[in-house]
Amino acid sequence: MSDWLDTVRWDAHGLVPVIAQEASSGDVLMLAWMNREALAQTAALGRAVYYSRSRARLWYKGEESGHVQQVHEIRLDCDADVLLLKVTQLGHQPGIACHTGRHSCFYLRWQPESGAPPATTGPAEGRWLTVEPVLKDPESIYR
Repeated sequence: MSDWLDTVRWDAHGLVPVIAQEASSGDVLMLAWMNREALAQTAALGRAVYYSRSRARLWYKGEESGHVQQVHEIRLDCDADVLLLKVTQLGHQPGIACHTGRHSCFYLRWQPESGAPPATTGPAEGRWLTVEPVLKDPESIYR
């Protein structure tokens, strides 16, 4: 593998977190993981290839769903321990990046309880609200 891969600060498992951001809108689509091989494949193919920790293998984004991520830029953060991919989400339009059938995996927004005083001790009161719709039923995406 090339020297540029040695610049990345891989964790103890040989992985690095990766943020996928939509190039056109700036929307953060998802967080995933890569190993050296996944990053090398992503750079070579111009398509997002991640490492699936649950399957313990490379995961070519869209291999089942058809929701491929075309990679325009690969960036490394200042500590060399997080990658950012600027992508175009292909497949269903608008693009679906999340396995729930939503545009983004970040579809839950924390909402503080209205009228509740600010928490001075202990956790703040609030709840998670779904703020993005399901664009396609996941049952029809995955077999």
